[in-house]
Amino acid sequence: MKNQTLSLIISSIALVVALISLFRPDKHAVESKIFPRQPETVPAVQVKTYDLPDMLVFLGERVPLEDPDVRERLDREIHVNTFFHSSTIFLLKRANRWLPQIRTILDSYQLPQDLEYLAVIESGLQNVISPSNAVGFWQFLKPTGKEFGLEISREVDQRYDPILSTHAAARYLQEAWNKFGNWTNAAASYNIGMNGLRKELDEQQVSSYYDLNTNDETARYLFRAMALKIILTNPEKFGYNIPAEHLYEPEQTQDIEVNATIRDLSAWARQQGYNYKQLVRYNPWLRENKLTVSGANSYIIKLPVNING
Repeated sequence: MKNQTLSLIISSIALVVALISLFRPDKHAVESKIFPRQPETVPAVQVKTYDLPDMLVFLGERVPLEDPDVRERLDREIHVNTFFHSSTIFLLKRANRWLPQIRTILDSYQLPQDLEYLAVIESGLQNVISPSNAVGFWQFLKPTGKEFGLEISREVDQRYDPILSTHAAARYLQEAWNKFGNWTNAAASYNIGMNGLRKELDEQQVSSYYDLNTNDETARYLFRAMALKIILTNPEKFGYNIPAEHLYEPEQTQDIEVNATIRDLSAWARQQGYNYKQLVRYNPWLRENKLTVSGANSYIIKLPVNING
């Protein structure tokens, strides 16, 4: 009798549990009514491609777009740089500040304005350092920088000065044109070196950069410059609608001639009403917290105008 009673109790409990389970609202069902699931759809990615120009002149010389290899190289660089959005946005912003200044210097040497795009592809118009220790807007190695008139020492490295390094690049490119007789080859030599380009041309028995079979970096070099010229001169066509107020403007500075050693540039900057960070922003060629001036030498230090209001 006792066992029968126990069995009845257990059966009753099981029945109650089953009934509760049957009538208890399903959590997920309730959630789905309150927050109905949306159909899982993948939004269409809107990607377009761009036509190549029918005719292109770069550095004052016609680009042989009838060559399929030349067309495909240019096609690649236009699309790579168009869809490298964050990089290209900031190139547009920096270009507004620096390209007019670079262009003025190139004009003073009577060089093609398109050479300004070498600085764009070399550094993105920033004072960067490459794995091979090329430095600055124009990516000078130390021996080449010194050869073309830049002072490079522990305290002073003029490769970091966008203006002085542009003068040095202009002198290099003048010499390269004298060596090769056309601007396409002169510009290509900025990547591979004058001796390197001459060796490649002679070994392959051709006279033009466009006919060379060379390493990928050099093969892409001028096409990157062409592509960025095309994009930066007509950004809206490629989807870049940047308001004028978002572009970086040239900053007004004053020149201070220094003809005596400054042992503490931080203290000196404070005496001028600025701090060391501001001093280095406008004079990135200063590489230590002191500046030694010897003999009749002197330096021009730039300081901002009215930055403190």
